[in-house]
Formats: sequence, structure tokens, C-alpha cells
Amino acid sequence: MVLSIGAFFLPESPRWLLSRDRHEEGQTVIAALYDLPEDHPTTQLQKTIILDSIAASGHKGGKTPYSALFTNGKTQHFRRMLLGSSSQLMQQVGGCNAVIYYFPILFQDSLKSTHDEAMLLGGVNMIVYSIFATVSWFIIERAGRRNLFLIGSIGQCLSMVLVFACLIPGTAAAAKGAAVGLFTYIAFFGATWLPLPWLYPAEINPIRTRARANAISTSVNWSSNFLIVMVTPIMITNIGFGTYVFFAAMNACFIPLIYFLYPETKKRSLEEIDLIFAKGYVENMSYVRASKELPYLTDVEVENVARSYGFVGDEEAGATGIEKSGNESSSGSDMRQRSNDAEKTVDAAGEQHTTTQ
Repeated sequence: MVLSIGAFFLPESPRWLLSRDRHEEGQTVIAALYDLPEDHPTTQLQKTIILDSIAASGHKGGKTPYSALFTNGKTQHFRRMLLGSSSQLMQQVGGCNAVIYYFPILFQDSLKSTHDEAMLLGGVNMIVYSIFATVSWFIIERAGRRNLFLIGSIGQCLSMVLVFACLIPGTAAAAKGAAVGLFTYIAFFGATWLPLPWLYPAEINPIRTRARANAISTSVNWSSNFLIVMVTPIMITNIGFGTYVFFAAMNACFIPLIYFLYPETKKRSLEEIDLIFAKGYVENMSYVRASKELPYLTDVEVENVARSYGFVGDEEAGATGIEKSGNESSSGSDMRQRSNDAEKTVDAAGEQHTTTQ
């Protein structure tokens, strides 16, 4: 109820509005976000950058066919969809819901606790979970996505190693160590792998394919969730501590994948993320390296770098296989003109400020 009422008063995002040619509304939202007048140079520049990004991605009119998800070129739609979807898959096969859903059962079957003890510890586990999930709010932008992915994978892997190692002796004393492992697992998960797979796909996918790519990544999450929830009891019954060996191995496999394939998006605008993939493609380098080499850009610099990679008004169809209509090509020319006007406005404002001083 509260969410429904609150959502009624929320404005649409400026990118969504501009992609549907609702320019005045988009400009109003941008001005509100920056707390500036609508005719301010910064407002106009932001509008121009978003419009150029929309033109480059072929998102004119807001209609995206599913075939656009399987294109590459400078926009790398397919790779970006895979990055977002794989993060959702890894969240589940890392064992999170095996612990969350079956925590009391794991304590009863694997650690031989009583029913009451298992239920009590399950409640404590959820408290630990909520505390560390809250911690993620404050560290995610400081530590960065890649670092948290890696820290979470290492922490979860070691926690599962601790669990299965303590279950091997089969003694009550050793089982207490396994209990510690389950608690540390949920702590690492809450602070890292809980929020990241929901944030990363929304950041990594471009405007043109974001809605459809996010839909696919979410479906991957729930289908793999279903798989893990169904097979975990069977695994516990048939292979015992081998269940935790499996999840430890899965988390270990995540580490090289994240290190070599996942570019950092910390403190990047959506337009800068587009440029990371353009840089990697054009300069034939890994996208992780491209994210490290591309400096943090101002709005004017984003516009200039986009031009250098041919994003402003270029025929992206040849690079990505996405066909553009004549209307889209003509809109690219309009956007170039708007970009020039915006840059002139910024220069004029700078000269006026200097004269005043």
C-alpha cells in the first residue's frame, strides 16, 4: 500500500521520457535532479548527452525487439546481457537459498540440533542476515562492485569449506564450527551477493536493452532459485557434507570469472558505462581493462569521448547489426546541433563568469 501510494508521486526517469520523445518532461526532471533551472547550461548538456546515448543505442521511440539483445559491436548488448544474467545465476548456485530456506533443517540434519534449537538459531541467522544486508547500503559505492563480488565469493567459499570440514569428523564439538561457517556465509552474502546481482544488471545494460535484459536476468534468478531449492534436500540426504563441498567449489569458480570479465561500474554514469564497452571494442582490449583506463569524465568530456568513438550521429547499424530508420538518422543530426548549441552555451557562461570576476 505504502509503495503503491509513493510510486504514484514519483516522476519517470529522464532517460525513459526522452526515449519516448517527451522532451519537456524529461528536461523538467533533469532540472529537478540537479536543482537548476530548465534553461541552465548543465541541464541542457545533460539532456543532450542522454539524447545522444539514445540515438547511439537505436532506442528511438522506446521499442526494442528481443533480437537487439543478441548484437555486439560498440554497444555489446549480448555481452552485457550475459554479465547481468550470470550474476543472478551465480547468486543462486553459490548456495544462498540452500542456507536461507533450509537453515533449521541443515542444523537438524547436518548438525544434529533439536527442533527448538534449530528454529531459534534460524531466527538469529535472519537477524545476522538483515544487519549485514543493511551494511551493504554504506559500502557498495565506496568499495565498488568488483571488489564486493570478489570479497563475497571468497568469504562464501571459505565459509562453506569451514562447514564441510567441520562436518567430516561427525562430532558435536566439530559441528559447532560448521554452525559458525553457516553464520559467516550469510553475513558475507548479505553484505555482497544479496544486493549486487540486482544492481549490476541495471547498471551494465544500456538504455536500449535494459528492460528486456533485466527481465531475462530476473528469470534466470528465479529459475535457478527453484533448481537449488528443489535439489538441496536431495543433496543433503545423499551426499551429506558433499553438499557444502559443491557450494564451496561454485564460489571458487566465481572468482576468476569476476576478476577477468566483470568491469567496474562504481561512480560511473550510464553514459560512461556505454563508453567503457565502446573503448574495449574499438581498441581491442578487455572490458575490465577499459573500465580501469577510462578516467572519470565530466559531462562535457562524456560528450567528447562519445564523439571520438563515433557514438554521436554515427551509423551504429554497421557495428551492431541494428537497423536504423531514416528518421533516426535525421534525429542524430538534430542531436549534433543540440550538442554544439549546448557547448556554446557552456563556453558563453564561462566567459561571462570570467568577465564578472
